Amino acid sequence: MERLDNPVWHALNGAQADLAERSGEVARYAPDVSPFAALPTEPDAGAWADAAKLVGPGGFMVITGEPRTPPQGWETFEDLPGVQMIDDGVTGAADPEAVRLTTADVPEMLDLVRRTKPGPFGNRTIELGTYLGIRRDGALIAMAGERMRLDGWTEISAVCTDPAHRGRGLAARLVRALVAGIRSRDEQPFLHAVTTNTGAIALYERMGFRIHRRPVFQALRAAG
Repeated sequence: MERLDNPVWHALNGAQADLAERSGEVARYAPDVSPFAALPTEPDAGAWADAAKLVGPGGFMVITGEPRTPPQGWETFEDLPGVQMIDDGVTGAADPEAVRLTTADVPEMLDLVRRTKPGPFGNRTIELGTYLGIRRDGALIAMAGERMRLDGWTEISAVCTDPAHRGRGLAARLVRALVAGIRSRDEQPFLHAVTTNTGAIALYERMGFRIHRRPVFQALRAAG
Protein backbone atom coordinates (compact mmCIF):
# COMPACT_ATOMS: atom_id res chain seq x y z
CA MET A 1 0.00 0.00 0.00
CA GLU A 2 3.02 2.31 0.19
CA ARG A 3 2.59 2.87 -3.56
CA LEU A 4 -0.52 4.91 -2.74
CA ASP A 5 1.68 7.47 -0.97
CA ASN A 6 2.92 8.64 -4.40
CA PRO A 7 0.49 7.12 -6.90
CA VAL A 8 1.38 9.24 -9.93
CA TRP A 9 5.04 8.28 -9.57
CA HIS A 10 4.24 4.58 -9.43
CA ALA A 11 1.75 4.83 -12.32
CA LEU A 12 4.13 6.65 -14.66
CA ASN A 13 7.03 4.40 -13.71
CA GLY A 14 4.88 1.27 -14.04
CA ALA A 15 1.66 0.37 -15.83
CA GLN A 16 1.28 3.76 -17.54
CA ALA A 17 4.91 4.37 -18.46
CA ASP A 18 3.90 4.49 -22.14
CA LEU A 19 1.87 7.64 -21.43
CA ALA A 20 4.74 9.44 -19.70
CA GLU A 21 6.80 12.42 -20.80
CA ARG A 22 10.11 12.57 -18.91
CA SER A 23 12.93 14.84 -17.92
CA GLY A 24 15.51 13.28 -15.63
CA GLU A 25 13.83 12.14 -12.42
CA VAL A 26 10.46 13.71 -13.23
CA ALA A 27 7.60 12.38 -15.37
CA ARG A 28 4.18 13.65 -16.32
CA TYR A 29 1.23 12.56 -18.40
CA ALA A 30 0.91 14.27 -21.77
CA PRO A 31 -0.97 17.52 -21.00
CA ASP A 32 -4.05 16.52 -23.03
CA VAL A 33 -4.21 13.24 -21.07
CA SER A 34 -3.88 14.59 -17.52
CA PRO A 35 -2.22 17.54 -15.74
CA PHE A 36 -0.63 15.27 -13.11
CA ALA A 37 3.14 15.04 -12.77
CA ALA A 38 5.29 12.70 -10.70
CA LEU A 39 8.17 13.89 -8.54
CA PRO A 40 10.22 11.73 -6.21
CA THR A 41 8.73 11.58 -2.71
CA GLU A 42 11.45 13.94 -1.47
CA PRO A 43 12.48 15.98 -4.52
CA ASP A 44 15.84 17.74 -4.43
CA ALA A 45 16.93 20.79 -6.41
CA GLY A 46 17.78 18.59 -9.37
CA ALA A 47 14.28 17.13 -9.48
CA TRP A 48 12.68 20.58 -9.40
CA ALA A 49 15.01 21.65 -12.23
CA ASP A 50 13.92 18.58 -14.21
CA ALA A 51 10.27 19.53 -13.58
CA ALA A 52 10.85 23.09 -14.81
CA LYS A 53 12.47 21.74 -17.97
CA LEU A 54 9.60 19.32 -18.50
CA VAL A 55 6.75 21.85 -18.24
CA GLY A 56 8.64 24.72 -19.85
CA PRO A 57 8.56 28.44 -18.95
CA GLY A 58 5.13 29.37 -17.63
CA GLY A 59 3.99 25.75 -17.77
CA PHE A 60 2.06 24.12 -14.97
CA MET A 61 1.61 20.73 -13.37
CA VAL A 62 -0.47 19.17 -10.62
CA ILE A 63 1.17 17.03 -7.96
CA THR A 64 -0.43 15.08 -5.15
CA GLY A 65 0.74 13.59 -1.88
CA GLU A 66 2.28 15.23 1.14
CA PRO A 67 2.49 19.02 0.77
CA ARG A 68 5.75 20.11 -0.86
CA THR A 69 7.33 23.54 -0.71
CA PRO A 70 8.56 24.38 -4.21
CA PRO A 71 11.78 26.35 -4.58
CA GLN A 72 12.13 29.83 -6.01
CA GLY A 73 10.92 29.93 -9.57
CA TRP A 74 7.64 28.14 -8.88
CA GLU A 75 4.24 29.56 -7.97
CA THR A 76 1.55 27.57 -6.16
CA PHE A 77 -1.74 28.80 -7.62
CA GLU A 78 -4.00 26.12 -6.16
CA ASP A 79 -3.59 24.04 -3.03
CA LEU A 80 -6.54 21.74 -2.35
CA PRO A 81 -6.79 19.31 0.59
CA GLY A 82 -8.24 15.97 -0.43
CA VAL A 83 -8.92 12.42 0.60
CA GLN A 84 -7.71 9.16 -0.86
CA MET A 85 -10.20 6.35 -0.40
CA ILE A 86 -9.72 2.59 -0.74
CA ASP A 87 -12.01 -0.40 -1.06
CA ASP A 88 -13.29 -1.60 2.29
CA GLY A 89 -16.12 -3.85 1.19
CA VAL A 90 -17.56 -2.22 -1.94
CA THR A 91 -20.01 -4.43 -3.83
CA GLY A 92 -18.87 -4.69 -7.43
CA ALA A 93 -21.51 -5.49 -10.04
CA ALA A 94 -21.78 -5.29 -13.81
CA ASP A 95 -24.49 -2.93 -15.01
CA PRO A 96 -26.56 -3.86 -18.07
CA GLU A 97 -27.17 -0.21 -18.93
CA ALA A 98 -23.50 0.84 -18.76
CA VAL A 99 -21.76 1.13 -22.12
CA ARG A 100 -18.05 1.28 -22.85
CA LEU A 101 -17.21 4.78 -24.09
CA THR A 102 -14.81 5.30 -26.99
CA THR A 103 -12.96 8.17 -28.62
CA ALA A 104 -16.10 8.86 -30.65
CA ASP A 105 -17.82 9.79 -27.38
CA VAL A 106 -15.15 12.27 -26.25
CA PRO A 107 -17.02 15.43 -27.37
CA GLU A 108 -20.03 14.41 -25.26
CA MET A 109 -17.77 13.41 -22.37
CA LEU A 110 -16.06 16.80 -22.45
CA ASP A 111 -19.45 18.53 -22.49
CA LEU A 112 -20.65 16.51 -19.48
CA VAL A 113 -17.41 17.31 -17.63
CA ARG A 114 -17.80 21.00 -18.44
CA ARG A 115 -21.25 21.00 -16.89
CA THR A 116 -20.50 18.87 -13.82
CA LYS A 117 -16.82 19.63 -13.02
CA PRO A 118 -15.69 16.26 -11.62
CA GLY A 119 -12.02 17.18 -12.08
CA PRO A 120 -9.45 17.40 -14.87
CA PHE A 121 -10.46 15.72 -18.12
CA GLY A 122 -8.90 16.33 -21.51
CA ASN A 123 -9.14 15.23 -25.12
CA ARG A 124 -7.03 12.11 -24.48
CA THR A 125 -7.99 11.25 -20.91
CA ILE A 126 -9.97 8.28 -22.22
CA GLU A 127 -6.62 6.61 -23.05
CA LEU A 128 -6.00 6.05 -19.33
CA GLY A 129 -8.43 3.15 -19.00
CA THR A 130 -12.02 1.98 -19.20
CA TYR A 131 -14.73 4.65 -19.23
CA LEU A 132 -18.37 3.67 -18.80
CA GLY A 133 -21.44 5.75 -19.49
CA ILE A 134 -25.21 5.65 -19.24
CA ARG A 135 -27.37 7.14 -21.97
CA ARG A 136 -31.00 8.18 -22.00
CA ASP A 137 -32.73 9.04 -25.27
CA GLY A 138 -29.30 8.87 -26.89
CA ALA A 139 -27.73 11.50 -24.62
CA LEU A 140 -24.81 10.76 -22.28
CA ILE A 141 -26.12 11.53 -18.79
CA ALA A 142 -23.58 9.85 -16.48
CA MET A 143 -20.05 8.48 -16.68
CA ALA A 144 -17.13 7.21 -14.64
CA GLY A 145 -13.75 5.80 -15.57
CA GLU A 146 -10.23 4.71 -14.67
CA ARG A 147 -7.35 7.16 -14.31
CA MET A 148 -4.12 6.19 -12.52
CA ARG A 149 -3.04 2.56 -12.77
CA LEU A 150 -0.22 1.24 -10.62
CA ASP A 151 0.85 -2.21 -9.62
CA GLY A 152 -2.16 -3.82 -7.93
CA TRP A 153 -4.34 -0.70 -7.94
CA THR A 154 -6.59 1.26 -10.33
CA GLU A 155 -8.06 4.68 -9.55
CA ILE A 156 -11.71 5.46 -10.29
CA SER A 157 -12.21 9.01 -11.53
CA ALA A 158 -14.39 11.39 -13.59
CA VAL A 159 -17.54 10.26 -11.77
CA CYS A 160 -20.30 12.62 -12.84
CA THR A 161 -24.02 12.82 -13.58
CA ASP A 162 -26.01 15.40 -15.49
CA PRO A 163 -27.76 17.62 -12.91
CA ALA A 164 -31.17 16.76 -14.34
CA HIS A 165 -30.61 13.06 -13.62
CA ARG A 166 -29.04 13.15 -10.16
CA GLY A 167 -30.50 11.34 -7.18
CA ARG A 168 -31.16 8.13 -9.12
CA GLY A 169 -28.05 6.18 -8.15
CA LEU A 170 -26.44 6.34 -11.61
CA ALA A 171 -22.98 7.30 -10.34
CA ALA A 172 -22.98 4.51 -7.75
CA ARG A 173 -23.99 1.98 -10.42
CA LEU A 174 -21.12 3.01 -12.67
CA VAL A 175 -18.62 2.91 -9.81
CA ARG A 176 -19.77 -0.61 -8.89
CA ALA A 177 -19.39 -1.69 -12.51
CA LEU A 178 -15.85 -0.31 -12.59
CA VAL A 179 -15.05 -2.03 -9.28
CA ALA A 180 -16.16 -5.34 -10.78
CA GLY A 181 -13.91 -4.82 -13.80
CA ILE A 182 -10.92 -3.78 -11.69
CA ARG A 183 -11.24 -6.80 -9.43
CA SER A 184 -11.48 -9.08 -12.47
CA ARG A 185 -7.85 -8.06 -13.16
CA ASP A 186 -6.87 -8.94 -9.58
CA GLU A 187 -6.45 -5.26 -8.78
CA GLN A 188 -7.99 -3.09 -6.08
CA PRO A 189 -9.94 0.14 -6.63
CA PHE A 190 -9.13 3.48 -5.03
CA LEU A 191 -10.19 7.05 -5.67
CA HIS A 192 -9.58 10.66 -4.73
CA ALA A 193 -11.88 13.55 -3.85
CA VAL A 194 -11.34 17.08 -2.59
CA THR A 195 -12.49 17.51 1.00
CA THR A 196 -15.10 20.10 0.01
CA ASN A 197 -16.93 17.49 -2.05
CA THR A 198 -18.65 16.14 1.04
CA GLY A 199 -21.59 14.65 -0.86
CA ALA A 200 -19.35 12.46 -3.00
CA ILE A 201 -17.25 11.38 -0.01
CA ALA A 202 -20.38 10.40 1.92
CA LEU A 203 -21.63 8.40 -1.09
CA TYR A 204 -18.34 6.54 -1.40
CA GLU A 205 -18.35 5.75 2.31
CA ARG A 206 -21.86 4.36 2.07
CA MET A 207 -20.71 2.20 -0.83
CA GLY A 208 -17.88 0.71 1.22
CA PHE A 209 -14.86 2.92 0.56
CA ARG A 210 -12.91 4.29 3.51
CA ILE A 211 -10.51 7.19 3.83
CA HIS A 212 -6.93 5.94 3.69
CA ARG A 213 -4.92 9.16 3.42
CA ARG A 214 -5.43 12.90 3.23
CA PRO A 215 -3.21 14.14 0.40
CA VAL A 216 -2.99 17.65 -0.98
CA PHE A 217 -3.46 18.54 -4.64
CA GLN A 218 -1.02 21.30 -5.58
CA ALA A 219 -1.17 23.15 -8.90
CA LEU A 220 2.22 24.69 -9.59
CA ARG A 221 3.38 27.07 -12.33
CA ALA A 222 6.99 27.47 -13.44
CA ALA A 223 8.44 30.93 -13.90
CA GLY A 224 7.84 32.35 -17.34
